[in-house]
Amino acid sequence: MNMKRVIIIGTMIVTMSFAGTAWGQSGISPIPSPKWSIVDLDTREGNDDELLSALNQPSEADLYQELYSGKSLKTITEEHNGNLNEVIAIQVRQLREQLDERLASGSISSEQHAAQQAELEELVMQSANTAYNLV
Repeated sequence: MNMKRVIIIGTMIVTMSFAGTAWGQSGISPIPSPKWSIVDLDTREGNDDELLSALNQPSEADLYQELYSGKSLKTITEEHNGNLNEVIAIQVRQLREQLDERLASGSISSEQHAAQQAELEELVMQSANTAYNLV
């Protein structure tokens, strides 16, 4: 055999052996879509969001627009005959769940957890009554 042929065949074998492991794996990896807002704009049919129900809002996009225009959650619930007490209770519950998850994952200490839990309801009530002018 001539030397040129040995080098070409050897290179092909090495290339195929390295590439063979890569061929078994998918080259496509799912990339999550970024969330650009604190309000999820997923407005699919049948989306039963308890916060939207309490605010009496048809969609998250509508809620986002009203918040963006400078209305407080209190104003939005009053304008749409929603239930402000239910809105506050939902937000407090969701934030407590997040704090519990952060404590369980170790990202906050038990002292931080207790301190944040203590001021949670007051913070949510204050936030619900505050209008943020983003325009």
